[in-house]
Amino acid sequence: MKFCFFHLMPFTGVKEVTPEWPTPNRMFDPARAHELYRDYVETMVYAERCGFDWVGCNEHHFSPYGLMANCNLIGGALVYPTKSIRIAMMGNLVPLNNPVRIAEEYAMLDCMSGGRLVAGLMRGIPHEYIAYNIPPDASWSRQREAIALILKAWTEPEPFGWEGEHFQFRQVSIWPRPLQKPHPPLVVSASSLESARFAGEMRATMGMVLISDLALAKECVQVYREAARATGWEPAADNILIGMHTVIAESDDEAKGALREARKYFDGVLMGGMRTAGRLVLQKTRYYQDEANRGRMQNRLARREAATLEEQIAGGMVLCGSPESVVQQIRRIHAELGNGIFNFTMKVGDLPDAVVRRGMELFRDRVLPHVRHL
Repeated sequence: MKFCFFHLMPFTGVKEVTPEWPTPNRMFDPARAHELYRDYVETMVYAERCGFDWVGCNEHHFSPYGLMANCNLIGGALVYPTKSIRIAMMGNLVPLNNPVRIAEEYAMLDCMSGGRLVAGLMRGIPHEYIAYNIPPDASWSRQREAIALILKAWTEPEPFGWEGEHFQFRQVSIWPRPLQKPHPPLVVSASSLESARFAGEMRATMGMVLISDLALAKECVQVYREAARATGWEPAADNILIGMHTVIAESDDEAKGALREARKYFDGVLMGGMRTAGRLVLQKTRYYQDEANRGRMQNRLARREAATLEEQIAGGMVLCGSPESVVQQIRRIHAELGNGIFNFTMKVGDLPDAVVRRGMELFRDRVLPHVRHL
């Protein structure tokens, strides 16, 4: 079993709760951001000393939800203070950006890190399309074309032209090319049935966030495996990544108390404007190709928000408790889903960094020895 320490880099300290979108940046304090970036990067570097196999970043816009408008900058900051941990970009939102630029920057990170890059090629959550003024209806076709272009840029040794539906380039010949051959391992988001199918078709690792329950997660894994087999390959356990909010403390009560407080900030502040923008996108566009998927995703979010913390733990939506309890929770989810990678978001909302770091140490000393063999 492998484990990824994933960081959203949330902006903490916002006192005003607002459903506005975009979130007004009058609440942004650059001096505080300076401190947060330093502390967050140091915590991510510390993940290597705590036994994590990967350290993960991602991309978000126009919100205190995450301070990584370009996660590749954070990836570059992580390369030289670390030695062995994989730098997992999960990742660049390929429908919104220049795919050649993504290919170049990922190749830089792979060469700089000595071949430690994990290349996330994500579609993004609905509100990102409002931020960058990209039609959500085109998200699938843009993602498919962008990934094809990125793979060709990484593997084609001679200059080539590209005339696609969404992207046109007279000549492409990137410098540098990736160190890993034929290219760095791919991760594609797969938290819905259609995205799970797409990940299997792309021969990529599926990255799934457990929002509601294990039943839909099992269905996504099944769809992913079926799509992969239809494409001519067989996923291994390491091709299934499960992401979860994770709080580990000395006791169950301490962990639950910490997560309850942190989730108030996560749900009330960080998710406020994003929830508004997401509803607008889902109501007025075809972000989901399958209409049944739209209702399924909305129901997942509603179930999560309505569930108590105890119900979320029992339903496999979060990992929370003492080291001994979290070991049992990890074993149960692995037995249900057959995943080979867990992606821990341990900085939940405004959870104090001291609590995050203590949880990382408890993971290293009292969780990892009991689950590494899975």
